[in-house]
Amino acid sequence: MTLQRKSRQRGISFIGLVFTASVLAMAGVVAAQVFPTVLEYQAISKAVNRAAASEGGTVGDIRMVFDKATAVDDIKSITAKDIIVSKEGDKVVVSFEYQREIHLVGPAFLTLKYAGRSK
Repeated sequence: MTLQRKSRQRGISFIGLVFTASVLAMAGVVAAQVFPTVLEYQAISKAVNRAAASEGGTVGDIRMVFDKATAVDDIKSITAKDIIVSKEGDKVVVSFEYQREIHLVGPAFLTLKYAGRSK
């Protein structure tokens, strides 16, 4: 009669499963709050490029084009007064920078700093 040894069980324990699930849930909540800010940054970049390529060329015209784009794309983080219009050679360059704060828990905040310029 030969005795078979029980193979050692492998896998994750219940406590490990709960810990892993809670860490993934917290990361998912933070990602769900960061994702809209990334979409808004992309909309701002598109609006800045559109404003820099506008026909008028004056600072007022560029700000007006950007202001119209903020109304269409529902941009709340930056206004036409916040963009910086400059000229490099014969090309109009529109740049911007802003920051967003996301409340995590208690006194903890996640601060995201965004900056960009027209192409």
